[in-house]
Amino acid sequence: MGNATIEITGLRKRYGPAVALDGMSFTVPPGRVTGFVGPNGAGKTTTMRVVLGLAAADAGTALIGGRPYRELRTPLRHVGALLDAGALQPGRSARNHLLWLAHSQGLGAARVDAVLDRVGLAAVARRRAGGFSLGMRQRLGIAAALLGDPPVLMLDEPVNGLDPEGVVWIRGLLRSLAAEGRAVLVSSHLMSELADTADHLVVAGRGRVLADAAVAELIAAASDGRVLVRTAQPAAAHAAVLCAGARATVTGPDTLDVTGPPADRVVALLTAAGVPFAEVTAYRASLEEAYLRLTRDAVEFRATGEAAR
Repeated sequence: MGNATIEITGLRKRYGPAVALDGMSFTVPPGRVTGFVGPNGAGKTTTMRVVLGLAAADAGTALIGGRPYRELRTPLRHVGALLDAGALQPGRSARNHLLWLAHSQGLGAARVDAVLDRVGLAAVARRRAGGFSLGMRQRLGIAAALLGDPPVLMLDEPVNGLDPEGVVWIRGLLRSLAAEGRAVLVSSHLMSELADTADHLVVAGRGRVLADAAVAELIAAASDGRVLVRTAQPAAAHAAVLCAGARATVTGPDTLDVTGPPADRVVALLTAAGVPFAEVTAYRASLEEAYLRLTRDAVEFRATGEAAR
C-alpha cells in the first residue's frame, strides 16, 4: 500500500490566547483503525487540519508517509480525508462532483463509478447532491476520500448523521480498509461509536495526548482487576475475602465488589469458607468508562459548582 503512516510530532498551535495544540504527538500505522477521541476542544480537528496542510502549526511536524502534505504531487493518491461532508456544490450530481475531483488528480470515470458502488450510492449517482440527506452526504464524502485509492485515510466524525444501518455499514468499511493495509484515523467525541471499530485509541484532551493504547489495554486499566460476586450471603462473602487480604464492598442486597485476587481465587476463598454464590465474574469496564476516567480533568466545561453544592 505504499508508505501508509501518519507521524505527528510535537504539534503546537495557538489561536490568539487559546492553546489549540500543546505538543500533540502520536503515530498512525498501517493495517489498523486508530480512533482519535476526546472532548470537543481537545484539538482533534485542528490536528487533522495541520496534517492536511489546511492550518499551519506554530511548532512540530505532521508527515504522511514521511513527507509533509504540501510535497505530495497528487495528494488524493496518498491521503483521503473527510473533514466536512457539506463541502460540495449542491447543483452538481454526486457523479459529477466526483468526476471533477478525479480529473484534478488524473483519475478516470471508471474509478468514480467504482467508489460510488463501494459506498452504496451507485443508484443515486446522477441525483443532485444538494438534495442528499446528511447520511448520503457522508457517504459521498467517503467516496471522495477513497477516490485516489490512498494508503492513508483520515475521517472526522464520519458517523455523524448516519442512520443505524449506515453506522453498521461504516464500521465494516473502516475495518475492511484497515485490513487492506491502510492507515485509518477516525475522530469522534463519542467513545461508543468507536468501541466496535477501533483497534487502538489516541485519547486527546486540551491539545495533547492523554493516552495512546490498544482498546483492550484501556478497558483492562479501567476495570481495576475488580471481580463481581453475586451471593445470597454478602456479609459472609465479605468476611471470607477480607481474611485473604482482598478489598471488598457490598454493592447491593446480593452483590459484592472484590478487588485484589483474580476471579478463580475468589471462587476458591468462597468455597473454602462454605459461602454459596450464584456468580463470580471479572468486571469489564466499558470503553466509555475508560474514556471518562482519562478525560475527567480535560473537560473544561463541567458544572463543578452544581456538583460541589
